[in-house]
Amino acid sequence: MSKTIAAGEFKAKCLALLDEVAETGKELVITKRGKKVAKLVALGKEDSKKIFGRQAGTGEILGDIFSTGEKWEADS
Repeated sequence: MSKTIAAGEFKAKCLALLDEVAETGKELVITKRGKKVAKLVALGKEDSKKIFGRQAGTGEILGDIFSTGEKWEADS
């Protein structure tokens, strides 16, 4: 469950709240006049990765990737 805080209180305690969210990983909902206006969430390790290379090392090669399975006279 997320914690809710008024914008004025968030402004006064901003740096401490940033540290708290980073340490606990729990999100913080910021309200203004009782309405939700923003959500503060910690960036996980997955979020900090670049788009390219995200799947590196997750594939597996099975068999001969260069063979088409055809028999050639030159191979005899």
